[in-house]
Amino acid sequence: MKPGLQFRLNQQLALTPQLQQAIRLLQLSQLELAAELRQLAESNPLLEFAEDADGETNEDDADSEFENDYEPAVSAGSESTSSSDTNDEAPDWTEPDISTDEPIDFSSSNGSGNSSNNRDDEGMEPQNAAAESLQEHLLWQLNLTPMDARSKAIATVLIDALNTDGYLGEGLDAVLAALPPHLKATLEEVESVRRQLQHFDPAGVASVDLPDCLRAQLEQFDPGTPHRELALRIVESELELLARNDIAKLARRLHATEEETTAAALLIRSLDPRPGAAMDTTPVEYVAPDVYARKDGTRWRVLLNPESQPKLSLNQHYCSLIAQARSDDATWMRGQLQEARWLIKSLESRAETLLKVAEAIVRRQSAFLDYGPEAMQPLVLREVAEEVGMHESTISRVTTRKYIHTPRGTYELKYFFSSGVSTEDGGSASATAIQAMLRKLVDGEDPRKPLSDQALAEELHNKGIQVARRTVAKYREILRIPSSSERQRSS
Repeated sequence: MKPGLQFRLNQQLALTPQLQQAIRLLQLSQLELAAELRQLAESNPLLEFAEDADGETNEDDADSEFENDYEPAVSAGSESTSSSDTNDEAPDWTEPDISTDEPIDFSSSNGSGNSSNNRDDEGMEPQNAAAESLQEHLLWQLNLTPMDARSKAIATVLIDALNTDGYLGEGLDAVLAALPPHLKATLEEVESVRRQLQHFDPAGVASVDLPDCLRAQLEQFDPGTPHRELALRIVESELELLARNDIAKLARRLHATEEETTAAALLIRSLDPRPGAAMDTTPVEYVAPDVYARKDGTRWRVLLNPESQPKLSLNQHYCSLIAQARSDDATWMRGQLQEARWLIKSLESRAETLLKVAEAIVRRQSAFLDYGPEAMQPLVLREVAEEVGMHESTISRVTTRKYIHTPRGTYELKYFFSSGVSTEDGGSASATAIQAMLRKLVDGEDPRKPLSDQALAEELHNKGIQVARRTVAKYREILRIPSSSERQRSS
């Protein structure tokens, strides 16, 4: 074969850096977006966080990420506008005119804010005491307990080994291995100290399992407490029957009356199966909504949360230096200015996309907002994508870790998507609505004759919803509803 040249024409889709940046920002949550913007602002001197609508910034406050003075958010159905100049064409660098670049603002009119939201009335930082952990609470009691140094060393290791529920999750062998070698402690010594810790507050800590925890709490009751001994017998050997609430069989095995067995069961249920959980110091994570859904007459409106939208601007001081800079420096600063414009434009696009998708979801799920979960409609990503003219992957990104506040609570946008189950009239019901119906049926059942999965399926069939028994069982497990035998109550 002779070598030759061939020409081929083909088309290839390539993601520009601007598009890649817009996609990355779209899928970020609020906290991730704040961290991303802080990093970009630190690396680009032409970017800064605006502090007020006049464009004045406080360069000494490095932690100011969001604007406190925001304008009312854009309402649903209105066009999102921005006064930021995001034109990619290069200006005349001999006489730079960049004064028209205003801070990016996702709202429409001026408002007022308070820059000291985290301070008290006297302008002081809140001085809230740190919550006491379970280990700290137990060590405080240990220091007040008359105990020799050897036993205190064992107790300290036991306390350190407790999980958040107050249990020794790894058992006594792991505790014995963690003890200093010079102690030469035996398993019997560790068990003896552990028994002492079980009588600390909260009662039942340092237990190895649930029966051990409940037994330790029952032992602290006065010996004359009615049904205490019967409750101890149940805890030691019949907890499985108690979990199934089979009072009749439980009474036969213990040679007691059903009334006595029921009273003992109530005594056990008054105990705390997780004694350490009440002192869990894990910080609570609060979700700040990205958008709001509000009723305006007969129409639902969607508003962007202004406090969740960052407000960026171009640093006018550095922009004015571009024309005076040397050739190399000016080229670098022009590149930084272009990247800053792309970022501002990407943030505008992110806000507009989020608002557009949220509006589409609210329109489709307005019945849920009016009547509750039972009115939830089946909805998939493709339907919203077709309505707003975007790809399904974009809808997936914009609904992940983005939250909407409604009069019924705050939900992730993905919550409103669910598959459909056919109904007798040819329509469909969402899985969320069916689960809400199941919960309502179980809450209203006779506790002495709870509904089986087949009975629940028949009840739904009577409502016109075609659902199999196995589907009911799956939804029941998702809702963490026990089986009918476990829900049964004798009285």
